[in-house]
Amino acid sequence: MSKLSLKPKGSQRLYAEVRKVVSLRSSAVYSVFLCVLLILLLLFPLPATAVQTSLQRTPLTLELLQERLRTPILREGNLTIDLRQMVIDLRPENANFRDTFYQLMRKELQKPRAKPLGLDLSYSLIQGDFMGNDLGLRTPLYAQEIAPIFTPSEQEQLESLRLVCLRSLAVGFSNSKDCRSLLGTQSAASEITVFRGSLTLVQTRFNGEVWFSNIFFLQSVDAQGAIFVQPTHWNETRFSRDVSFTGATFRHLSNFQESIFFNKGSFKQSQFQETADFQHSIFAGNANFNQVNFKQLTKFNSVQWLGNTDFSEVHFFGQAQFTKADFEQFFLLTDATFDQAVIFREAQFDQSVSLRGASIINLADFSDANFAQDAFLTVAGLSFNSNQAKILGNSGDIGKRFCVPTLQGNQNVLRNLGQNFRQQQQIADANQLEYTKQRLRLKELSHRLLSTNINKAPLASLKRLGFTANQAEAIAQRRQVKLFRNSSELLTLADIDLDTYNQLRDRLIVSEPLSLGSWLLLAWSCLALSLLLLLSGYGTNIWLVFGVGGVAIAFFGLLFWLVDRYRRLRPVAIIPTYYETISILVSFTCLEFFSLLAIFRSAEQPWLTLGCLLMIIVPIPIILLMRLYQQGRYHDLLDVSYFTEDGTFRQLRLLIGRLPVIPRNPTFRDRYMHLLWDRHWNWLNYYDFSLNNLVRLGFNDIRMRDEHLPSIIATLGWYQWSLGLLYITLVLWTLSRTIPGLNLLIYLK
Repeated sequence: MSKLSLKPKGSQRLYAEVRKVVSLRSSAVYSVFLCVLLILLLLFPLPATAVQTSLQRTPLTLELLQERLRTPILREGNLTIDLRQMVIDLRPENANFRDTFYQLMRKELQKPRAKPLGLDLSYSLIQGDFMGNDLGLRTPLYAQEIAPIFTPSEQEQLESLRLVCLRSLAVGFSNSKDCRSLLGTQSAASEITVFRGSLTLVQTRFNGEVWFSNIFFLQSVDAQGAIFVQPTHWNETRFSRDVSFTGATFRHLSNFQESIFFNKGSFKQSQFQETADFQHSIFAGNANFNQVNFKQLTKFNSVQWLGNTDFSEVHFFGQAQFTKADFEQFFLLTDATFDQAVIFREAQFDQSVSLRGASIINLADFSDANFAQDAFLTVAGLSFNSNQAKILGNSGDIGKRFCVPTLQGNQNVLRNLGQNFRQQQQIADANQLEYTKQRLRLKELSHRLLSTNINKAPLASLKRLGFTANQAEAIAQRRQVKLFRNSSELLTLADIDLDTYNQLRDRLIVSEPLSLGSWLLLAWSCLALSLLLLLSGYGTNIWLVFGVGGVAIAFFGLLFWLVDRYRRLRPVAIIPTYYETISILVSFTCLEFFSLLAIFRSAEQPWLTLGCLLMIIVPIPIILLMRLYQQGRYHDLLDVSYFTEDGTFRQLRLLIGRLPVIPRNPTFRDRYMHLLWDRHWNWLNYYDFSLNNLVRLGFNDIRMRDEHLPSIIATLGWYQWSLGLLYITLVLWTLSRTIPGLNLLIYLK
């Protein structure tokens, strides 16, 4: 039945019909109704596919087939058999026509020609099973007999198959029999069907099964909008040129196992209503599955994706399997939806994976997945509810792979991901996400602190930022009337164009003007957060904390040994022995080596961490030390150690409330005895004192004496003791966040 056409020629006929009907009807209501309907049709025209006249297909007979075979058409410079808009009956009850059809087609397609002959079945209806395997040229496929059969250009295409097979075999992927034959890994000759021309199946409908398995297509395959009602078999098919299944509908099983796509493969907007099986396939070029709907199980196990892979806006209604898949380029899952589990076990990711705006409703399994050094999971805008769904991955590794560009708009994403890993007792991954969150927070604070605020900046600052004089003046006039609420409001000014805005938007901020007190508080928050991130990974890295403490303990131990044992050279030298000097230097080197090793193995920015630590522990002690040796030492008890130990006990002690100097009460002087200088193990006492000050733990209770103690030396002791208060707090906080069980009170928020 013809459908109403609203094209320009048909619209005049529509107007005439409406006028005729209106003249015959006396009812005013009916006339108004028709007029309103006409206006709506003009304002909201129907889609082209809905208004086109239905296709008039011609039944294909043997006479018509022979005529089309004798007179191929020229399309894009190549001769093509024109079987468009046909009804081709290949059902068993039409066996005579079916056998003759395949015989004539095979004879014509296999004729030796300089340019191959293509086949166009666009808009046709194929009834019965379609055996595409019977249309190609059957040939042996192994290295010794390729050259005599094909033209030089076709030999190059077969050689490309050899290269892909070599690459696949190197990584343990190639299992197809033609690859094994080409590479000489089996003695028996393998055969393949070669289709030399192009195949066009635009809007073709196949009512029966479709067989294109074990075919080598040397030219392009275009199946845009094709409809496959029954199972389709494309297993072990090789597509040498571009292949397009854009908008195709697979209503039954679609089998693409062990297929190879040498160039771009497009399945954009396709519909897979039953199982889609692409296992062990190879996509050597870019793969486009944008906006595809997978209604049932989808299998992409052991697939090699050598080009960029686009699964943006894909909807997986059933389970999606990517086990042992290899993604060598970018993998896009932007705005994808996973209703059931998606499995990436043992997958290889060499580049980033975009989950931006994706929805994970059930399970995403990245167990044993291998990420390259620069590979990460972009999860900005990810829709993920940790109470309903789960993300699995290797403990201690998967948390490092999540990446979001900004904290704004992604706090809920990071919180849900962290909660997901806490529920699975993967504390390291939850802490890594917290570390990522705090790094982004520091970035925002720094940007707010250092960037130019267009609501407050003077005209000179705006000009230095990159605005012209007229633009800066326009900004100043606008903010006098009303402050800017966001940076995009700059585009409302006539003097500011889009190019200028794009160049400067990352270097400016829009916020309420800060007072001096607010600015100082913001600066303090930024500094404190920077220290926590550098020295402990925001309480997530205990080995980093131990490394920082080891450097400080060794440095102060050496410093206290120096001020106590090396006092003067004249008139009577008070200096340490060679044995003690060598012992302290060797021990200092060993402690520093292992501490620095811990820092460089665990810190994300080890040099910055080390620089921050040295800025805390080095400048003040060195200044005090220089002043001490500059002024000299002239006091009583000069030949007695400045340090004393509790002589009543010798045991490992936890000295939480200990102060670095002994009390002035004479009874304490009887308990605390001066360190002995003539013992070979005396140098250990200085590390013990440094350990007491920093960690509140030591083998002896060693303190400074209260008599004839130079103030500079007392200041050194109190300085380290003050740092020890901060350090032990940092250690306990980090332990509570990294040891399961101790973190319960912190995370119950």
